[in-house]
Amino acid sequence: MQETCSRSFLEHVKQLQALSKEVASLARNSEYEIDMFNEFADIVEKFSPVFDHLKDNDKVMATAPILKAVDSLEKELRRANSLIKSSNSRLVSKQMEDLTQDMGRSLGLVLFASVELELDVKEKIGSLHRELMNARFDKSLSSSPIQTPRPSLESGFVSDFESRKAVEMEEEIQEIVEERITLGIDDVMLQLKHGDDKNLKFALLELRELISAKTVDSEWINEAEIIAVLLNRLGSSKPYNRLIMIQILRNLASENADYKEKMADVGSLSVLVKSLTRDVEEQREAVGLLLDLSDLPAVWRRIGRIQGCIVMLVSMLSGNDPVASHDAGKLLNALSSNTQNALHMAEAGYFKPLVQYLKEGSDMSKILMATALSRMELTDQSRASLGEDGAIEPLVRMFRVGKLEAKLSALNALQNLSLLAENIQRLVISGIVSPLLQLLFSVTSVLMTLREPASAILARIAQSESILVNKDVAQQMLSLLNLCSPTIQYHLLHALNSIAAHSSASNVRRKMKENGAIHLLLPFLMETNANIRTAALNLVCTLSKDVYEELAEQLGDKYLNILVDITLSSTSENEKATAVGILSNLPVSNKKATELLKKTNLLPTLISAATSSTITKTRSTPWLVESVAGILIRFTDPSDKKLQQYSVEHGVIRLLVKLLSSESVVAKSSASTSLAQLSQNSLSLRKSKNSKWLCVPPSADAFCDVHDGYCFVKSTFCLVKAGAVSPLIQVLEGKEREADEAVLGALASLLQDETWESGSNYLAKLSGTQAIIKVLESGTAKAQEKALWILERIFRIEEHRVKYGESAQVVLIDLAQNGDSRLKPAVAKLLAQLELLQAQSSYF
Repeated sequence: MQETCSRSFLEHVKQLQALSKEVASLARNSEYEIDMFNEFADIVEKFSPVFDHLKDNDKVMATAPILKAVDSLEKELRRANSLIKSSNSRLVSKQMEDLTQDMGRSLGLVLFASVELELDVKEKIGSLHRELMNARFDKSLSSSPIQTPRPSLESGFVSDFESRKAVEMEEEIQEIVEERITLGIDDVMLQLKHGDDKNLKFALLELRELISAKTVDSEWINEAEIIAVLLNRLGSSKPYNRLIMIQILRNLASENADYKEKMADVGSLSVLVKSLTRDVEEQREAVGLLLDLSDLPAVWRRIGRIQGCIVMLVSMLSGNDPVASHDAGKLLNALSSNTQNALHMAEAGYFKPLVQYLKEGSDMSKILMATALSRMELTDQSRASLGEDGAIEPLVRMFRVGKLEAKLSALNALQNLSLLAENIQRLVISGIVSPLLQLLFSVTSVLMTLREPASAILARIAQSESILVNKDVAQQMLSLLNLCSPTIQYHLLHALNSIAAHSSASNVRRKMKENGAIHLLLPFLMETNANIRTAALNLVCTLSKDVYEELAEQLGDKYLNILVDITLSSTSENEKATAVGILSNLPVSNKKATELLKKTNLLPTLISAATSSTITKTRSTPWLVESVAGILIRFTDPSDKKLQQYSVEHGVIRLLVKLLSSESVVAKSSASTSLAQLSQNSLSLRKSKNSKWLCVPPSADAFCDVHDGYCFVKSTFCLVKAGAVSPLIQVLEGKEREADEAVLGALASLLQDETWESGSNYLAKLSGTQAIIKVLESGTAKAQEKALWILERIFRIEEHRVKYGESAQVVLIDLAQNGDSRLKPAVAKLLAQLELLQAQSSYF
């Protein structure tokens, strides 16, 4: 039966398509009202692709309501055929307009009855329907030579005809509507419950139209359990169908509070929450529906418990969809009335509700939030967000005025936030430093548990120079060191080291020195707790830079030996580096200390440690290398040739040359200083080429052009034979300027009075002259002074004046005009050498 009906519909549409083509052809060939009929033909030709779509969907279109609608359209096309053939009527324009609109009504019936047509096809039919209904042929009418109205008899006939036509059309529409509803609702329910994705899609579209048109009432929706059916199928449907389902549910929720209750159980909410993880449109509709439901108190509690819900809402809040972001924000705000939800939001990275509780919540809520905050594993970005959202001020207020539990939770939370540098400034501004110190001095037993987090926060705050606005803070901390637990001692030592290390803390260091800080700290070097011992070492090392002359006396043999023991036996590279750093700050002039260090066989260990560190690098490597390079200055003292010989025999020169290529500019500078000290004695130690005391003549390779004799690394400490000159020049060619003065000091040792000419030639040979000129451009005043001294010797030789004079004179003139006034005599001397002084005398 279905196949017969389908075949009949297909044949019917084919006949209609042929009829429409015939009508269009007649209209184009009409001899009357040519413009009007051409316009009409254009419209009728658009029926053909519509009929193609109807034929393609013949299996779903072969229903009684659609067949009736198609019959109606056929009648109108036949009327058009007849009217065109007899188109000599003076009112043909008006008749064609009415006919065209009747065709539109018939096509509308087809559209209205087509439940299962795809949306794009419906849109095409709808577009033609609107064009037919809006068709006007007034232009053609106005251009007609005959404009007088027809006799009243004909007018009355037309009016009666139109009335009968309208009645017939209305009856047909009502009949189709009744049949469609009768058949459609049953089919909709069947497809909603059991249909495949394609049929479900058509059923959902029909259901949406039924609800929008108020064709079905709440009684039917409740009896059919529409909400339960939709929610049941939501989780397993295709994306497009899910989107329509949620839109229908939103429509229902907006109309009736009872419908909301049916969607508010945990199972329904869980299904809706899953849609928050889908594509953008579904997310937007789902969060909108959840927001609509959120005015039910039960929903607040239930949504927060659904896994992943708050995380997804927080993600949407910062997403690119403004509508979804807005609704997510409003929903989060509604959910935040529950403290547990606020905590879940904070764990997901949305902290504003938590901060709001800290500011305005009850005492218990504040404690709950602060405690949770102290236990969270925050990223720096999260700490920054909390600081920007204003979490620090209420926490500081809790610490200052709250009860014991509030104080403890606030301090622990602040300790977590203080791990970010930006928050340290906020802590200082909050005025927390003085209360923290007062707490550390407190002897009240109930407050003892607060002292550890307080000391940890102080240690963090001390990293900012702004702590120095609190006068005597360092002295107060020092006085507490022997009165507190190991954990607090550790934090205080860290804080003191941070304070003393600030560049603007010279007065603080001076006061600490005057108050015997080092004597107070030395016993901590024997501490068995490695953390405390290392922290004390760091502080002593920082302070030792300002007590240079008295350091050996303050340390004494006892603590010198302890420092040596740490260097020789510690497994911590950081601890070892710090101990060596303290030893390197001992004055070189203290021979007793030098002898003690030599007797302990420290030097071989240092050379081995530094050599290994340049190969295997750790975080403490630069510090260790710098410390070793610093102490080697003591072991290369030019006034003690025997000590130099001792150092060289242990491989110090090889290490020093290697350090010139290290990443640390401090190590480069110290290494250059040591090499300069060794080179100062090379001339006196060289073997003259005319010496009569050489039992075995040296090889030709041993001859040194600079020292005009035989040089050996191990006996004359010659920089040329050690291969140190090129690395020294490379340091000058680099971007860092801190080592320039020491490097130039080493190079200057090759240009002593006896060797200035050969030394100048050697430096020029290695392209060192241009590197020295570079120092004049951007070096410090002291480095520039040494560079001028070297260039004066180099430019004594005409060849070098010719080759480098032009590049040097530009720099020299600028230095004469803008440089340090103390350098002007040396600059003038050089300009005179270059024969430029008289020409540029106005610059002096």
